[in-house]
Amino acid sequence: MNVANVLAAASVYTLSAGRIGASLGAVLGLVGLVVGGLALARPSGRFGTGTGRRGAVVSLTAGVVGIALGGLVAITSDSGIGTGNGRGGAYVALVVGFVAVVLGGVALARSRRVAA
Repeated sequence: MNVANVLAAASVYTLSAGRIGASLGAVLGLVGLVVGGLALARPSGRFGTGTGRRGAVVSLTAGVVGIALGGLVAITSDSGIGTGNGRGGAYVALVVGFVAVVLGGVALARSRRVAA
């Protein structure tokens, strides 16, 4: 076994634990972003059963989990971006999760104001 093969970056098609964690965090953040946007756009549905409060809570939860996974991968990766450790995806998960939390917080505040 050659030392250069051991120290080489992960291949493009290799799914390392960091890549999987960062991808999962980014997907959860994206789900939170979409649900938070829907909760802001449609606080109540056609029949009064909208995604307002429930959507805001889902957006907040998905965003926080996305931030946690992205932060975990960013902290534990030992190399830079482009080495196959998932650091680039972790940064994407952090940003998308943060936006999902903000949208969820605004939607939750709006749903409380409408209910009162």
